[in-house]
Amino acid sequence: MEYENAEKFLKSYNRIESQLKILYGGKATQNFTDLVKRCTDLNMTVRRYENELIDYGKLRNAIVHRATDSQEVFIANPCDNVVENIQFIEKQLCHPPRLVDAIKIKKIASVFADKPLITAVDTFAETWQKSLVVYDHGKMIGMINSYGLYQEIAARAKEGKDLTEFLTKTRCGEIVSDEMLKRYKLVSADATVFDVFMAFEEQKNLLAVIVTENGVLGEKALNIVTPTDFPRINRYLETYNVKPF
Repeated sequence: MEYENAEKFLKSYNRIESQLKILYGGKATQNFTDLVKRCTDLNMTVRRYENELIDYGKLRNAIVHRATDSQEVFIANPCDNVVENIQFIEKQLCHPPRLVDAIKIKKIASVFADKPLITAVDTFAETWQKSLVVYDHGKMIGMINSYGLYQEIAARAKEGKDLTEFLTKTRCGEIVSDEMLKRYKLVSADATVFDVFMAFEEQKNLLAVIVTENGVLGEKALNIVTPTDFPRINRYLETYNVKPF
């Protein structure tokens, strides 16, 4: 077909434009370039490809002469590389991969709230994990972080307190705090890889993203993601036929 690339380009362009209007709640007649600029703060993919999208908005106007009642009339045909690139952007924006598809579920270290704190220390030593999920009667109530625990131990050591008593008499649930939980973000099983990237970008002191069924406290942790998982996610994105981060 003479204008096959133009048709492919316009199809991706229209889907991207529709998605941008959904993101921003824009009017049907809102300018494409304006939409892109307004969505950069709302979506990581838009922000990453802002310049390309603005260029493609101009290219769209150069390709399409006018629209009849039944179809677009083309006067130019973009090259293969341009078509492939806008399709890349469309896929990331309109059909981003879910986190659960990008990274395999791994064993999550956990402790029970009624167990002595020495149990958490032993679990850290056995698993070499930096975060433990704390369960109370089957419900997740918070997290214990290894560095946070070191801080607790160091503070008591400086005060000359009995560390053995602290570790054997204190229950794991007793050191769970809302302040520590703020450094973990709960997301649902439907969260995309870009939701995770965005979480770490928005909160610089974030320790990990925890996946539960609906992203609420009390549910079982299905997976836990830290920045060390980013290379694995990027390798998945390469096979997902998109440009890696």
